[in-house]
This record gives sequence, C-alpha cells and structure tokens, in this order.
Amino acid sequence: MQTTSHILMIRPVRFAFNEQTAESNAFQNPESPKAAATVQEKALLEFDRMVEGLRNFGIDVTVVEDTPEPHTPDAIFPNNWVSFHQDGSVCLYPMFAANRRLERREEIIESLKRKFRVERTLDFSTYERNNLFLEGTGSMVLDRVNKIAYACLSPRTSIEVLQDFAQKLGYRLVSFTATDEKGKQIYHTNVLMSIADRFAVVCLDTIADANERELVLQSLQESGKEIVEISIDQMKRFAGNMLQLKNKQGEAVLVMSTQAYRSLMPGQLKILEKYNHMFYSDLSTIESNGGGSARCMIAEVHLPAK
Repeated sequence: MQTTSHILMIRPVRFAFNEQTAESNAFQNPESPKAAATVQEKALLEFDRMVEGLRNFGIDVTVVEDTPEPHTPDAIFPNNWVSFHQDGSVCLYPMFAANRRLERREEIIESLKRKFRVERTLDFSTYERNNLFLEGTGSMVLDRVNKIAYACLSPRTSIEVLQDFAQKLGYRLVSFTATDEKGKQIYHTNVLMSIADRFAVVCLDTIADANERELVLQSLQESGKEIVEISIDQMKRFAGNMLQLKNKQGEAVLVMSTQAYRSLMPGQLKILEKYNHMFYSDLSTIESNGGGSARCMIAEVHLPAK
C-alpha cells in the first residue's frame, strides 16, 4: 500500500540552524543571534503539538528522544537516514553533511523490532566514502504501489546510489534536474513533489528540461494519479512537502504545515479534500531553521507487524 498509519518521529533536544547543510538548502534561513537562543524551545513546542494532533487523528506515532551528544541539529528529520519497507527491508542512507551521519542510531531500529518484523538491512551509507549521497525519502519520492522512485539530482542525490537502490528494491527510476527561480538545484525531491494513493502534488515549473518534465508528467499520468500542480512560490512555502498517511480506521489523512496549507488555492484544496482529511500544524521555526517541513519530520513505518 502507498500509505501507512505507523510513523517514526524524533523529538528534538538541540535543534538549530545547521551550517553544514545550508549551502545546498535554499529553504534554510538563520535566526538573529538573539532569536537563536530560543529556537530549540520553539521547535520542541511545534514538534509536540504536531505529534498530539497526529495522534488525535488516529495516527500511530512512535516518538524517540534525540540525544544531547553528539550534537545532531537536524535529527528531527529522520526520513533522510532511514526508510522502512513492506517486504521487511530497512534502508540506511549516505548523508551529505558529516553531522547528519551521526543521526543513524541502531537502537532506534532495535526498538521498532519489538512491534515490527525486519527481514534485512540494506546499508547504502558506505557510499559516503566516495562522496556519493542519497538522503532517503528526501532525495526520493516513492510510488510504493507502482514501484517508481522519483528523484531530482542534486549534491545530496547521486545517480549511482539511486540506481543501486532501484536495483535492490525493485523500483523503476525517474530522475530529473529541478531548479528554483534563481537556477539553484532543489536540494530534495520531497519539497517539490508528493505521491499519494490517487493523486500527486508536483511543482513542474522547477523542471526546465521539456523532455524531463514530460517524462515525469507521463509517468504520473500512466500510474493513474490526478495531478495537482503547485507554483514555485507555493513550493517555497512547503506546499510540496506534504505526506499522505492513513489513520487506524483506514481513512486518508494529508499532513502538512500551516504555511503550506495557507498557500493552497481553492481549486487545489477542493481536489485534495476530495481524497483526504486535512491535517496541518504550525512548523514555522522548524521550517525556517531546518529547511524542511512536515513530510521531512516523518519516517513512515511500512514494516510488517509481528
């Protein structure tokens, strides 16, 4: 299935603007030195409110506390270092920033084994030795039903690792180049694109090459998705960084930030509300300092239950 009701989230301990990721992430905006002192406190409040809201919607949220040491300012975004699949596979990914590699924690996977069955671990992190990277379901947006991995190439997403992932997991790869209005490469695919069970949200304006744009569009159409196009301005407000989950009653829930929700036009909302309950939460501190939003904070757990 495309969606799950089980997710993993990492509660921040020392969340902060990460200098090591800022060069390739145009979505990051540092606070003033005075405001920076309260970033962790504000981010924690945003995180806890989001978890409470998701649980109220019937989502099964496993929360793991981050550790003070080593300092991992982006640990709140676990979907970049790990993904969990229906065949029992756990994938570990090579990370661009050295301090993000410290986020990989074996004890998190061990804790999930109490509820879920793990058949194998695929460790792609060894590619870091060759400066090749693939940051999980940030770098890739997965159509899990049709086994298609969409990915925009960037300093954080290397074609060699993509091809290895696709071969080992049995995915067809749709790769392309995407840039913002200044010509800067989009750092992660999941800020411009979201795949759900019956629809897809995508910022086609970021794909300058007509052939690549047609390839993405054709693949989405052939897999039966109703397409909701968003603008570059909406993408910059994290409208592409949404994720469809399902609650314990099997109902679809579309998760996004308040900023993303408010950027949507009535026609776009009409389509999305046709397929989902809408859930949104204020993540302004996390978005501005971390350069990621609601989808980045969630690692979906598709592992088979014990």
